Amino acid sequence: MTAPKPRSVLALLLLNADQAVQASTLIQDLWGTNPPVSARTTLQTYVLQVRKCLGRLLDAAVTEVARRLLVTVPGGYRLGLDATEFDLRTFEQLATTGRRSLAAGEHVEAAALLMRARDLWRGPALADIRAGAVIGPRIKALEQVRLHTVEQCIEARMRLGHHRDVLAELTALMAEHELNENLCAQLMVALHRSGRRQEALLAFHRLRVTMVDELGLEPSTRLRLLQRAILADDPVLAVTPSADGPTRILDHLVRRAAHGRWPGKADDHRA
Repeated sequence: MTAPKPRSVLALLLLNADQAVQASTLIQDLWGTNPPVSARTTLQTYVLQVRKCLGRLLDAAVTEVARRLLVTVPGGYRLGLDATEFDLRTFEQLATTGRRSLAAGEHVEAAALLMRARDLWRGPALADIRAGAVIGPRIKALEQVRLHTVEQCIEARMRLGHHRDVLAELTALMAEHELNENLCAQLMVALHRSGRRQEALLAFHRLRVTMVDELGLEPSTRLRLLQRAILADDPVLAVTPSADGPTRILDHLVRRAAHGRWPGKADDHRA
């Protein structure tokens, strides 16, 4: 389909796969708060266009699509999908399982699962769909989930010691998300552990300048403690066979600071 509104209808039905989507919700997304008098009739036409498109793809009659796939329910429509055939569901399953493996300390499995989830994406969510009143917030939520999954994928890989391997990806991500402190922390640790201490400090400086200029805010305590740790070449940052990832390092620095122990003082960071 090339017409924008039928594509938006399909997108919203996909985002709510196997759930009823009320006609009023579809109308709100398509026309906002001032729909035309003919909105419901026009919506029915769009749904028919979606059914015809699905019928062509599946070599099925429109009546069969309406009976088994894109069905009319009280007040709206439901698009039924097999979870194994829908990339969003596959992504969610992989990401959830990967996060659980990471929490359990199963870093090899976590990295593999999270990389598979990351690689399902081929660009921004619903990049060719007009972001209406309903779809717009869902797209933003999807992008947040995607970014969180990418961050955890990098965390898992860094816990495996792949610090140099993640540098290119982190550099590109920071160019896109200039105010993201989690990504900046990961980049700082990866650079420091790759023998590029000055660049790690420069990454902090760039984030701080951007935050002050755009938000009037200083970086968080966690990130400032990490900067101090890099300046002091703190043992917490040492590369060991069981080296912690950035998340655990930041947590440790905050706990240690709460007890008056600052970056640079030698102690067992896994205690």
